Amino acid sequence: MHLKINNRFSTELPADKDETNVTRQVSHACFSYVIPQIPSNPKLLHFSEEVTTMIGLTIEEVETPEFTAVFSGKEILPNTRPYAMSYAGHQFGNWAGQLGDGRAIVLTEIEHNNHNHTLQLKGAGMTPYSRRADGMAVLRSSIREHLCSEAMFHLGVPTTRSLSLMLTGDLVLRDVMYDGHPDYEKGAVVCRVAPSFIRFGNFELFSSQNDLKTLKSITDFTIKHHFPEILKTNKEGYIQFFNAVANKSREMVLHWQRVGFVHGVMNTDNMSILGLTIDYGPYGWLEDYNPDWTPNTTDRENRRYRFGNQPQIVLWNLYQLANALFPLIDEAAPLETILHEYQSLYEADYAAMMRKKLGLSTIQEEDNQLIAILTDNLQLIETDMTLFFRKLSQVKKKESVEKAFTIITDSFYKIEAITTAVQESWLYWFTLYINRLNAEDTTDAIKKQAMNLVNPKYVLRNYMAQLAIEAAEKEDYSILEELHIVLKKPYDEQEKYDKWSTKRPDWAREKIGSSMLSCSS
Repeated sequence: MHLKINNRFSTELPADKDETNVTRQVSHACFSYVIPQIPSNPKLLHFSEEVTTMIGLTIEEVETPEFTAVFSGKEILPNTRPYAMSYAGHQFGNWAGQLGDGRAIVLTEIEHNNHNHTLQLKGAGMTPYSRRADGMAVLRSSIREHLCSEAMFHLGVPTTRSLSLMLTGDLVLRDVMYDGHPDYEKGAVVCRVAPSFIRFGNFELFSSQNDLKTLKSITDFTIKHHFPEILKTNKEGYIQFFNAVANKSREMVLHWQRVGFVHGVMNTDNMSILGLTIDYGPYGWLEDYNPDWTPNTTDRENRRYRFGNQPQIVLWNLYQLANALFPLIDEAAPLETILHEYQSLYEADYAAMMRKKLGLSTIQEEDNQLIAILTDNLQLIETDMTLFFRKLSQVKKKESVEKAFTIITDSFYKIEAITTAVQESWLYWFTLYINRLNAEDTTDAIKKQAMNLVNPKYVLRNYMAQLAIEAAEKEDYSILEELHIVLKKPYDEQEKYDKWSTKRPDWAREKIGSSMLSCSS
């Protein structure tokens, strides 16, 4: 294989002097060298042709035994030393201390077409940060990560990518629902790809340890390689850096709200410093529009990471990053200004995003009321968010409100639940909406086209991923391949795949893996 190695992170930042691979506290180091666990019988199940090309490999190279060996962790690339990154974090609002890559191992960094990519294996064995875990991953969670990484990219959401999905040939013991009933599952490895896997937690770790030398080193490194527009590595530069991270993080969560994605575990150690969606665990897409929904069973009681709370959690996490960077700046006011601006900037961005979803290209004073009434109406009875907005694009300027309501009724899960009050609320909203459409200069056709560019027809609903998992566990990978193809064009009609653009089936309403998920992987 021909990969241009460029290990900036492990060359320019301090390494753990202790090279024993045992669970422990690590200090004054950004990473620890580790060797992936050798799988007994690795097998390539699936790969992304786009990511293959992006990193400079050919399809022919992917189909070689060498590729399977390297990207399963069986063999190490020449002139490389795999490592696990150290970081800390707040988990569910509580300080957790040192965390680190417990089951992720960076193979190497590479350069291709003037872009740098970090290649990271998830599920390739223990590291010094594994705590009480085994560092492995199972097939079900690996399929979910592999599919979702690519689905999010094609939705236009900032995200890490997935190069390949491997079976290891080994069995892994997991208690899926943490209810005392563990069972063996097939082990798997995903190769994740991103410009960097640096997180908020990297900065939190060194700040909490009062290791200001390493804190400055990783901050300067991140600015140099990932924010080159910032020309200074001093107080002024660090303020600009924090502002840039706040902007990228706000953009990321805005996209989540646009497509109905719920991350499920928005801990600070799962927040990319580049504003990428990272660490696909118990994620999900809204089926019915419910701001209080979270897919994570661990969060079932408090619902901290529910859909409607995600923008505020990003802000909370930014406060933690501000605290971590404070020793380099030693002045709270500029950080507080950026944090206070987040809310007003997000509200403006959200309104602009919703106008696009509604097919509105101008700004009117009544738009906020129109949006507020809509989000209330979507909760009157179970309403499929993805289908609703896709159907809405069919409503024309000269449509009667009764016809407009009929157009979107297919997005209701229980049509028999439509009461007179519900219908009247919708007819009132459509009166406002059609009046608002008529204040626009665009034609119905142009409006529909614009709406269909921001309102996907296909998203990776949990039940779809579960069907792919259940088939794959029987060595049938056809659904995995089909979903991978469909989700590359989420905004296109793709009539031959219409079966994937329907409401969640009743059998998936409460099924484990199709509604709620645990952090188990």
